[in-house]
Amino acid sequence: MERSGKLILVIAIFFMGNVFAQEEEEVITKEEAIALALERNYGIEIAENEVEIAENNQGILNSGYLPSVTGRAGANYDLNDRLTEPENGEALDQQGIESNSYNASVNLNYTLFDGLGRFYNYKSLKEQYDLSKLQARETIENTMLQLMTVYYEIARLTENVEVLEDVLETSKDRVTGAQYQFDYGQTNNLVVLNARVDVNNDSVNLLQTRQQLNNTKRDLNVLLDRQITAKDFTVDTTVNFIPKLQLEAFIMDAEANNVSLLQLDRNMAITAYDIKISKSGYLRTIDLSGSYGWNYNRSAATAFFPGSRQTTDGISGGVSLNWNLFDGGTTSVQVQNAKINYENQELRKKQVALGIRRDIANALGNYENRLYIYKVQEENVATNQDNFERSQEQFNLGRITSIEFRQAQVNLLDARTSLNLAKYDAKIAELELLQLTGQLLNIEL
Repeated sequence: MERSGKLILVIAIFFMGNVFAQEEEEVITKEEAIALALERNYGIEIAENEVEIAENNQGILNSGYLPSVTGRAGANYDLNDRLTEPENGEALDQQGIESNSYNASVNLNYTLFDGLGRFYNYKSLKEQYDLSKLQARETIENTMLQLMTVYYEIARLTENVEVLEDVLETSKDRVTGAQYQFDYGQTNNLVVLNARVDVNNDSVNLLQTRQQLNNTKRDLNVLLDRQITAKDFTVDTTVNFIPKLQLEAFIMDAEANNVSLLQLDRNMAITAYDIKISKSGYLRTIDLSGSYGWNYNRSAATAFFPGSRQTTDGISGGVSLNWNLFDGGTTSVQVQNAKINYENQELRKKQVALGIRRDIANALGNYENRLYIYKVQEENVATNQDNFERSQEQFNLGRITSIEFRQAQVNLLDARTSLNLAKYDAKIAELELLQLTGQLLNIEL
């Protein structure tokens, strides 16, 4: 009775330890992985900083619309010796003559009109800010695609490990059964040896797959800026595919949402403003200026004049007009080059749009092909599972050899791992298609 109580206690402690170990194991969902990447990924942080710079540049403080105000102050001090020798009279020798002066002013300058160059430059800065946001979005999209590729690779290897663990367990059972048969003289030692060889092969395959899984988890830790040696974690192996009608709607609107084409639109708008900015060189500019100044001067007495002190202060203002009647053709060349650059932007957009239509067609074909392979593999797994179960039953009855049973086992292994590969390949193909249609950041992964 005492031994039974101790055995129950040991079993209970072992069970509780397993429960606690399972509770401590971290599970990183897709949503958590994306949130961590948006928060910690270095590439995304750099892109967000670039957006912040562009936002600063497109503000009123960088527009040129505000006046400039400068303050100036100065002081002068002179110490001289002077010898005055008049033609009739005695020479006058003065030592240590001091004079000094002080001045201070506040000056204001403002460009009232500059040929609208400042206005179009301000508009261009707005477009550059929008362009920087699109560039940041492209960085985020590329990071998300890379992130989910690694994430789903972890999911695939995790399921492969489970498959290989099942295979290894079955192979170990076969060794036990073959040993019993050999002990009772029902088979020869070759069957036992073959079974042990299969166990060794299955063990090696499982070990290698676990190593690949650990390596891929480290890749994910790098993307999420986690410690490389962070505690082990698992991922969500659930995969959901987007309905066909929704995907077709995304494809129809792809050219209006593709981030590369949207960036080209912004570049064309910036180039259009460059043309107008260049043309502003043909027009006149009007500048306003104003200042308030204060001056103080003290001069020493001389042989002919007494010393004096003078203080002045006052306000001054002015308007100036400048019109560059001829600048050697520089403005004309700038306008012509800006127009050519705009034409190049139009051609580049047509070229990129054509390439994107091709890429979408290719991505759609890949996705549909991989989705079909995934469905075929599902049927293949079901067929091989049924064949394996029948072979296992026949093997236990001694109606088929161990080699035939092993072949059924290998066929099921290949089918299950191929199914995992097809499932995640199809999902990655779907994500690539979503990126091309500009919808990668708008759907739940």
